[in-house]
Amino acid sequence: MDTKTAFAQGQLRSLVERIERLEEEKKAIAADVKEVYAEAKANGFDTKILRKVVTLRKKDSAEREEEEAMVSLYLHALGMAREDAGDTATTASAAE
Repeated sequence: MDTKTAFAQGQLRSLVERIERLEEEKKAIAADVKEVYAEAKANGFDTKILRKVVTLRKKDSAEREEEEAMVSLYLHALGMAREDAGDTATTASAAE
């Protein structure tokens, strides 16, 4: 085997071993995160909402605002926006 091949094999082995170590660390961290969510649930927190808050905190304010605007636009288009829901409730109570 020539020197180039041996070097490439060594480099490849090193990369694979690093990836394997990182994958193991990732598993351990995922287990730790799962434990924290379980603790939150045991303390009465809604983990679904908690996950959403964590996701939102990863975004900058401009990205969050853009997302909120798009969600609002879609909800309005589907007649699901708060104002639409209030109008429906008002109309229903007026009909009674």
